[in-house]
Amino acid sequence: MFTKILIANRGEIACRVIKTAQKMGIKTVAVYSEADKDARHVMLADESVCIGPAPSKDSYLVMDKIIAACKQTGAQAVHPGYGFLSENAVFSRRLEEEGIIFIGPKHYSVGQMGDKIESKKLANEAKVNTIPGYADAIDTAEQAVEIAKGIGYPVMIKASAGGGGKGLRVAFDDRECLEGFTSCRNEARTAFGDDRILIEKYVLEPRHIEIQVLGDSQGNCIYLNERECSIQRRHQKVIEEAPSPFISEATRKAMGEQAVALAKAVKYQSAGTVEFVVGSDQSFYFLEMNTRLQVEHPVTECITGLDLVELMIRVAAGEPLPITQADVKRDGWAIECRINAEDPFRNFLPSTGRLVRFQPPHETMFQANTTDLFGVRVDTGVQDGGEIPMYYDSMIAKLIVHGTDRNDAIAKMREALNGFVIRGISSNIPFQAALLAHPKFVTGEFNTGFIAEHYGAGFRAEDVPHDDTNFLVALAAFVRCKSRERAAGITGQLPGYGVKATQDFTVVVLSENGKAQYQYLPVHVEEFAGKTGLAAIHVGGKSYEIHSDSRLNDVRIEGVVNGQPFTAQMERGTVKNPLALRVQHNGTKMEVLVMTPRAAELHRLMPFKAPPDMSRFVLSPMPGLLVDVAVQPGQKVQAGERVAVIEAMKMENVLFAAADGVVGKVLATKGESLTVDQPIIEFV
Repeated sequence: MFTKILIANRGEIACRVIKTAQKMGIKTVAVYSEADKDARHVMLADESVCIGPAPSKDSYLVMDKIIAACKQTGAQAVHPGYGFLSENAVFSRRLEEEGIIFIGPKHYSVGQMGDKIESKKLANEAKVNTIPGYADAIDTAEQAVEIAKGIGYPVMIKASAGGGGKGLRVAFDDRECLEGFTSCRNEARTAFGDDRILIEKYVLEPRHIEIQVLGDSQGNCIYLNERECSIQRRHQKVIEEAPSPFISEATRKAMGEQAVALAKAVKYQSAGTVEFVVGSDQSFYFLEMNTRLQVEHPVTECITGLDLVELMIRVAAGEPLPITQADVKRDGWAIECRINAEDPFRNFLPSTGRLVRFQPPHETMFQANTTDLFGVRVDTGVQDGGEIPMYYDSMIAKLIVHGTDRNDAIAKMREALNGFVIRGISSNIPFQAALLAHPKFVTGEFNTGFIAEHYGAGFRAEDVPHDDTNFLVALAAFVRCKSRERAAGITGQLPGYGVKATQDFTVVVLSENGKAQYQYLPVHVEEFAGKTGLAAIHVGGKSYEIHSDSRLNDVRIEGVVNGQPFTAQMERGTVKNPLALRVQHNGTKMEVLVMTPRAAELHRLMPFKAPPDMSRFVLSPMPGLLVDVAVQPGQKVQAGERVAVIEAMKMENVLFAAADGVVGKVLATKGESLTVDQPIIEFV
């Protein structure tokens, strides 16, 4: 067994590998870019080596620097995590030549499976179901149309070297095929330096289901059940679960056996994933093989009780698999939500900056621990006060729950999301909460088009269903009452001016859209005087008996309402109103003022202060780097004309003029780091 390994990655996956290595008594070496010098994975490792500037092309993707770090520290093996160099056959071969073990498959397996055209040919030879299509590179758009007609529309046009949704189009007729072939080819050439394109049948109402496989150097290979990964946004997975609520035992067995056949055909040694597209009739076809650990591996760890990272390390060290196919368990139901630094209410634009507050929900399951299951686990590479840099992907944590069945897992996940406190940046937690509450998700009736179908026009605050918003009002009144109750008990108050614990309030619900649309809700409170943490709140014809021992300054409030446990978030003072309370529960946010009835009467008479008119400005929709300003003062600009480009988290966002106009001032310079809503250009 190795005594020291280097992790050629960053973020949560680097932390994940370190945890297993610690359990196994193996020393770890972290590598980091200048942007990650204070990152969590650097703090967790035994040693660390800086490998260059912030951009990954100058640090995490430079093979020579990683090999040099191995030699400098005496690391005998490298775990690549996922992304970066994890599926680079040249990297794994170079390590082998240097006498360093690659904790993953052999370079020839990576090379064969990394090429979509080559992998499809191999799958056919291994008698794995493949989608009808044309497996050789296509030269012209006209040839593509002829091939598409032969296969039958709709067809999928995709780059051989593609990934992450780039170089991918669906065509339903000849015109779309012509356009799709050309744009795919251009995208592939730019993104991957490889413009080979293939065409295959597009499966209607497809599900994305993948099989986890595990092979060793002795020729043993097993499958560890499946993962359901159909909830995707723009080909990026959002929620994953194991097992799938859709496939039958017979389909599971057939898919597993075909995945193992393919892995054996390429002499696969390590953990890997064979991805299938599954039709509504349970017909399934090979999509591709990921020759690395997957982001969503924890859900498989939950239901099987296996540590996949440990098994990867043991196989790389030459050990045989410790289990056979008959030993593989499928116990309970696991779900993973990817928590991303993005603003779902701004079309999921990246959100970077400092994590002013980062409090994950209470964990009962832990990385590298296969004993304490049926609970909540958080995999992350950040900590309270840490920075979310603009140079890498947007995922800041993975929230994993393990339940006795699917409904139990959904309930656990909703409660865990309620308790996940993230401040300083925006996150996609409200969107995750909405997905988990959607009736079609709850019943398991979804496919890869689910998000496009239900949230195609974007995600809005009203898309988050809350079954009882009066509970949020009652909770705000409860917290305000407890605050006044404590204040009333303070000694030495001026006679006649002391705080009194009253029973009647008016809760003013503030509007989110900057308009003067306020709700005034009368609230009556009983049985709170002298009873710590207990109150009966009456609002909207309903009664809420709330009991909570959370402290008044806690952001996360836990307790019981009408006998049912709850977790919610409460903040005092917002940017818009320092006197307001912001309540958050089940993805819904509400800003309220809790007042005496007389103060509410006077509040109704207050003139409404409208937000400033910013229509003359081009504002930055996200934090990021201003990489280009395409206009100058005095220049005439037409609606739809490109005016600026902002870059963050591997994503380029082009800003266009909303109307015709003349540029008055350019307020930001190229190379400047922008904040959300920072003015860039002013029109006259």
